[in-house]
Amino acid sequence: MSADGVFRTRSLGVAAVGLPDQYADGKAAKVWQLYIGDTQSRTQEYKSWVVSLLKKQGVQKILDVACGTGIDSIMLVEEGFNMVSVDASDKMLKYALKARWERRKEAAFDQWVIEEANWLTLAEDVQKPGDGFDAVICLGNSFAHLPDFKGGILIIDHRNYDYILETGRAPQGKNIYYKSDLTQDISTSVLWVNNKPHMITLDYTIQVPQADVQNLPEVSKFRLSYYPHRLESFKSLLSEAFSGKMEHSVYGDFKTYTPGQTQAPCYFIHVCKKTA
Repeated sequence: MSADGVFRTRSLGVAAVGLPDQYADGKAAKVWQLYIGDTQSRTQEYKSWVVSLLKKQGVQKILDVACGTGIDSIMLVEEGFNMVSVDASDKMLKYALKARWERRKEAAFDQWVIEEANWLTLAEDVQKPGDGFDAVICLGNSFAHLPDFKGGILIIDHRNYDYILETGRAPQGKNIYYKSDLTQDISTSVLWVNNKPHMITLDYTIQVPQADVQNLPEVSKFRLSYYPHRLESFKSLLSEAFSGKMEHSVYGDFKTYTPGQTQAPCYFIHVCKKTA
């Protein structure tokens, strides 16, 4: 959030949180909610890491700029943070709205702000609270544009696309964010344009339990597409967005990342704190 209260978005390239038609009828949102589960399905490592980081920085007011079904926002509301949660998909947001309604008698949930907002129009879609937000989070590989704001921190992540481009598959290991007990298969493909990687597509195949009750097919398939940002180029984009005036830490699966380390991380997490 800039000093004048206006979001200045800077493009981080062509990123996607799913092809538009995947969300049109709401089925993908339902499958995704089943896949990631509730807040109890978040890994303890992730929860401990992000909550500890935010509290250590004295954060209270947080903007979750791609909240999806609201899983992370709910977790942070439960931890006492003041949340504003936005997403471009109303089909996704209905799960967050339902959770807020069910727990509306709890003061923290009654104060939770949920809005539909697009990356490109955050300035018009999101009302600035007082002096702005203490932190902006964009986790789960769901970024598209970077808000510039005065003070506070930005926590943003992306998959290890360097590894995917080099090997043709994602690094082996359990998902660092959530524990899903649904049988799954994820196939990876890369679209090259003029000898440069232009898009990475992940095709998910999910075995849906009690599919008839969920009004879903027993085997559900959906596709997510992303721009394959390499680590170094992404670091450069962040530095440019902050005009170089920031403290920048890079983590690999919540551990301090060392270039060339033996174990390839599944995700890179960037923590950026703007300096004077």
